[in-house]
Amino acid sequence: MMSPYTSPLAFLLLLSSVTPQSHDNAATVALEALSLARNRASAAIAAFKDDASVPLQAWADCLQLYDYAAGRVRRLITGAGYGSDDARTLLSAASTAHRTCITGLREAGGLTAHAEREGVEVARRLEDALAAVPMSENLFNSTAKREVFRRWQGSVSKADVVVAQDGSGDFKTINAAVALLNRRKEGGRRVVIHVKAGVYRENVLIGGWLRNLVFVGDGIDKTIVTSNRSFHDGHTTIRSATFGVWADGFWAKDMTFENTAGAARQQAVALLAASDQAIFHRCSFKGYQDTLFTHSLRQFYRDCEIHGTVDFIFGNAAAVIQNCDLFIRTPLPRQANTVTAQGRDSPLQNTGISIHASRVRPSPEFEKVKDRFESYLGRPWRSYSRTVVMKTELGGMISSEGWKAWEGGFAPDTLYYAEYLNTGKGAATARRVKWRGFHLIADDREATTYSVENFIQGRAWIPESGVPFWPGV
Repeated sequence: MMSPYTSPLAFLLLLSSVTPQSHDNAATVALEALSLARNRASAAIAAFKDDASVPLQAWADCLQLYDYAAGRVRRLITGAGYGSDDARTLLSAASTAHRTCITGLREAGGLTAHAEREGVEVARRLEDALAAVPMSENLFNSTAKREVFRRWQGSVSKADVVVAQDGSGDFKTINAAVALLNRRKEGGRRVVIHVKAGVYRENVLIGGWLRNLVFVGDGIDKTIVTSNRSFHDGHTTIRSATFGVWADGFWAKDMTFENTAGAARQQAVALLAASDQAIFHRCSFKGYQDTLFTHSLRQFYRDCEIHGTVDFIFGNAAAVIQNCDLFIRTPLPRQANTVTAQGRDSPLQNTGISIHASRVRPSPEFEKVKDRFESYLGRPWRSYSRTVVMKTELGGMISSEGWKAWEGGFAPDTLYYAEYLNTGKGAATARRVKWRGFHLIADDREATTYSVENFIQGRAWIPESGVPFWPGV
């Protein structure tokens, strides 16, 4: 595909004219770069004639992702009261969105050499903005007023909207309820949607303007949202998601999110979360490869079940998974299981996966054949991948090496993988990988870096939900 600019260097020349000296700060420069990247995506889409092609889907994803990224950076520039954790979170999310665009184009076969060079320049501008954020607090006025919402006790009697397949509610489908909220321009007050027991066969998208939604089901395996989209069948990874959340303050409780594409259909996401201060309580996520896409921002999972085979918890959010059950399923022949594939690609990003006080177990069907396969805690999706497993019970199917190299063996020196006081037959560390980036945490003081309180600043926003949590380790 031809570049939408008049010459291969046009985009880079445009960016080179955007300098920190001509703007208030590095975040403004990054926003300008994202705007130019969005224009390129829009021009690329206009050049397509095949409306059903996967590369076109990938460019359309880029358009959405650049809007998302620009919104995060714009919020940082125009808002007040952001501390350095907030600033780093927003910029990390913008960088992740850009990386997701480039990865999607590459997977779809739509990444030209020109687009890749342009992408490197956008990434550099975002990295400059991250570098400008001090490590200490109070980059901005840290006394910002926080909105206080009515405490969520999970009471369905207080639901604003009811979804029920049997016609006893306001709508029979989740998408119909979401469409109503879109028409009402909801996106500030806390809105509770009760989804009654049933199997809802639909793909749901919660757009970025629908902030502070609460989905309450009737229980795991009672309220089920399910679909079977996959990369193998012509969908980008983002579009394969059964349930996608791009709005901040999203809460879900007592629901199952499922992708039934199966192990052979490659990437097939059950839930994608690109939501800041998102909470999932007593939820189940079922799939095989890429089950739970913790895309970006701060997320908390408590008392949940997560099922999968390859990279089944992945993405670049700052996510704490606490008191959850992680079930390894049966993969394809000659395939290895990897619980996580964390996508941090800069040491400046405050992202990672923290698994705390949980259990990693074989699913019932895998229990019978677990000795035929290798299973690992994770592998590095990006160079600075960061995953910590603390005080978690590890089943005997976990390989003695613990962690698996990515194809090509990159990142063993730059990643950060750590374990602390794990138990179970798979917890012995004597034969763990000898990578420079692998660590055995020494004490609680070091481990608290990855606690709810410190890693996702959860003490400031989880209590209002009423969901139980342990702030420390």
